[in-house]
Amino acid sequence: MTNGKKGLSTIFGLVATGIMTVSSACAQYDVYTPAADYGYGGAAASGCTDCQAAAATGGGGRLLGRDCGGDPWTLFGRRDNALNIGGWFSAGYHSAGNDLFNSHPDQFGLHQGWLFVEKAADASNGGVGLGFRIDAMYGLDGPDTQSFGNSGPTFDLDPRFTRGGGFGFAIPQAYGEVAVGDWNVKVGHFYTLVGYEVVTAPDNFFYSHSITSFNTEPFTHTGAIASYSVNDDTTIYGGWTAGWDSGFDFAAGSNFLGGFSRQLNDDAALTYITTFGDFGARSAGNDDAYSHSIVLDMALTDNLQYIVQSDLLRIASTGEDNVGLNQYWIYNVNDCVSLGTRMEWWKGDDITGYAPHGALAPTSSHSYYAATFGMNYRLSPNVLLRPEYRYDWSPALDYEQGYFGMDVVATF
Repeated sequence: MTNGKKGLSTIFGLVATGIMTVSSACAQYDVYTPAADYGYGGAAASGCTDCQAAAATGGGGRLLGRDCGGDPWTLFGRRDNALNIGGWFSAGYHSAGNDLFNSHPDQFGLHQGWLFVEKAADASNGGVGLGFRIDAMYGLDGPDTQSFGNSGPTFDLDPRFTRGGGFGFAIPQAYGEVAVGDWNVKVGHFYTLVGYEVVTAPDNFFYSHSITSFNTEPFTHTGAIASYSVNDDTTIYGGWTAGWDSGFDFAAGSNFLGGFSRQLNDDAALTYITTFGDFGARSAGNDDAYSHSIVLDMALTDNLQYIVQSDLLRIASTGEDNVGLNQYWIYNVNDCVSLGTRMEWWKGDDITGYAPHGALAPTSSHSYYAATFGMNYRLSPNVLLRPEYRYDWSPALDYEQGYFGMDVVATF
């Protein structure tokens, strides 16, 4: 057993003291939109579209003489209905790895050097809006972001995209977009709608990732996804994709992707997203796979936000069967500082095979737990620090690990 830096009593003591949060929160917000619809700016992490600009800029204000508010600097400026070019750098250090993206401990490394080019499809004038987006990235997160759902070298799953030391290139998005009235359709390679956390560093509160997001959810899809705004409170999604995490290999799989998001009241939103069919490599080419993710996002007060997420994955042909339950608490101290807590329970199996740090591989159903306590400290509208302490444990595997991590995210 690996000794953690703090015992369980310390963890639950911290919970009791209320060190809770996840990103910027606001008292009222529009329909929760799955994170895949965002570029960057923190709105995906909060699920709060009214607060997208505030989350991206820190909301205005000063802390210790620093101006953490105002408009962020962008490479070529941001204008509606125009070509936008931007990106970010995310680099950090973690004292131990957990095989959930952060797998290169005791070194300060570049996780994401990211560049995107986009033009949003805008149909607000009553016509047809056309758009596109292409994302390219390099860093330690590159190999985990490639199209590993393919059966062979295809798209960015290619030896030429992989570099030594854990570094690699990836093209996580490349799609065209059409908007007509209340309809929007994306065709190509795009982020998944599943789940709460995302790959893009500026859109997550925490430097580390949840066990559920890495083991039970896809990152990207290739295919077509449509959204329809039924009214101001409800949006429905539906489409077809070539499995999970596949590139432009349309024989890789075949599954439905869809669901809905619903604004329940001024302070709560519910999102349900499902995939079912053939997930490709994940379901060994069989069409008997099913998953869903349910996210309830609530603003408890003007400063406190609570998110609870439940995921389920079942694949009959392989016997893979796992479930996750994640809870996030969000508290805005001021415009420049937010505190956060993420509590996780993930129940795995011997098929998924998650056994970090050389722990004995599971032979039956087993549970993992994790508690993460972090801070977002905005130095300027473009620069964010994300220190955190995380404690993972699994009684069934006789495993526990505590470690510290921190990264800096700089957008442009």
